[in-house]
Amino acid sequence: MAHEPFMTEDRIEIRSMARDFVAKEVLPVANELDPILGEIPMSLREKMAEAGFFGMLIPEELGGLGWGVSEYAIVIEELARGWMSVASIVARGQQFTTGFSEQQRAEYLPRMATGEFLSAFALSEAEAGSDVANISCRAVPDPSGDGGWRISGQKMWCTFADGSDYLQVFARTAPVDAAHRSRGITCFLMPKERGTLPEGVTGTPVRKIGYHGWKTWELAFNDARVEPGMIVGQEGEGFKVAMGDLVVARIHTAARAIGLARAALEDSIEYAGIRTQFGQPIGHNQAIRFKIAQMATSVEAARSLLQSVCTGYDAGAPRGELNLQAAMVKLHATEMAEQVTSEGIQIHGGAGYTTDFAVERYWRDARLTKIFEGTSEIQQKIISDSLLGRP
Repeated sequence: MAHEPFMTEDRIEIRSMARDFVAKEVLPVANELDPILGEIPMSLREKMAEAGFFGMLIPEELGGLGWGVSEYAIVIEELARGWMSVASIVARGQQFTTGFSEQQRAEYLPRMATGEFLSAFALSEAEAGSDVANISCRAVPDPSGDGGWRISGQKMWCTFADGSDYLQVFARTAPVDAAHRSRGITCFLMPKERGTLPEGVTGTPVRKIGYHGWKTWELAFNDARVEPGMIVGQEGEGFKVAMGDLVVARIHTAARAIGLARAALEDSIEYAGIRTQFGQPIGHNQAIRFKIAQMATSVEAARSLLQSVCTGYDAGAPRGELNLQAAMVKLHATEMAEQVTSEGIQIHGGAGYTTDFAVERYWRDARLTKIFEGTSEIQQKIISDSLLGRP
């Protein structure tokens, strides 16, 4: 029995729609604002909401498009080809909802689908990056006894803390259990006014080299209040919430990496046709042609692996299998993206090392994909532990 091709007519139509949107709405904005560290404009966010991008994974009955991760990955690649930050902001409305109660889903997901209730993820700390279980930020019951909580401590790498509509904060609500360090962490929602930080929270933007379009923050929680009823999942089970969406998050990052690599490839092909040296376009030189051939092959191989993982996810493959495959595609695609975007700079020569061409943006952003959602080294640990068992 022949397998149905991944790119069905519906998916080709979705890709065409997203590609047209990027060419018209995203690339011009990215090329203008990224070099000056400008932020994603609200007008673009509104157009993305109209296109349904914030609700791709949200069920139709809750206002979303009800797509699978296969369609999601197709759109993410296209958005990242224009500006990785734009491909990232759409996840703030449809990821990290593991553990939501039915009441929370009914209340929040329709607003997420329209881009009206977007999140910032406050998980990492200075001493709790890859070692998430080492969280020290504390939450204690509010002294009033009304069921609220008070959070104190530091958080790092909280992108979109100011522009979001709520913070999703992970804090320790029980002492560390040496045998089970991941226990005792609770996930809280802190709704706030867009453009501000919650009362009791102060922050300093991180001076990052890429991922422009929005700010990434170091946050200080100073007895910040969480209202009653704002726990996600069960008290003390926040680690499960944090880990629950990592398969989709890693698929998302792989798609972003592929989009960046494809951008470098396409820009390099164009540049090779117009840049002349020694009386001919550099694209006539075998060295350049072979670079482009290898870049194209690498992009295609990563995309094929991603499509396989997405197909398994949408078909309901076992969680253990998906964890392994998501780690593999995240590792492969992000390592590939750094290499391909670097080659893109090489093809552009000195021009590639300026902000006059977008290829440097692709390279800077690709470098980050090897770090967030679990570093390449963490992915290798997941893969090797799965194949060899934990030592």
